[in-house]
Amino acid sequence: MSEKKQDALELLDADHRAVRQLFQEYRELAANDAPEARRKALAEQICMELTIHAKLEEELFYPPVREAIRDDDLMDEAEVEHASAKDLIVQILSMDPHEELYDAKVTVLGEYIEHHVREEREEMFPKARRSGIDLQRLGELLRERKGELQAVPEALREELLVGALA
Repeated sequence: MSEKKQDALELLDADHRAVRQLFQEYRELAANDAPEARRKALAEQICMELTIHAKLEEELFYPPVREAIRDDDLMDEAEVEHASAKDLIVQILSMDPHEELYDAKVTVLGEYIEHHVREEREEMFPKARRSGIDLQRLGELLRERKGELQAVPEALREELLVGALA
């Protein structure tokens, strides 16, 4: 008997839980004055996980959901939240932990993401589940694309930083 693969919503929610855990680890490191190198490595991991997650949503998840649920306000807000998060990600990736506001920016990014996740879980995901979208197939596409993106973290980082200059 084959194991049931996660559908799109389950996969995205698993990403949400993983990133929430990373933010918790960061808060603990910051509270305990952990070495800068450890904080920077974890902050960069958070930023890359969020970048991959955002690309997955923007490329593969949001377009069919926008069409199916017909709630432009909800989808527009999600896209603006992504843009705000990306701005903070670029700032964090361009800084070092000893710089003023570094920890605050990571903290605020976590708060943005927590708000974004809550809206997706409470509003977008239930609407997507009821919409008739093939969430199993979409989950397969998300898994495949995630693997591709995870294979090129430096290219993603470069794309983010160059995009910020444009």
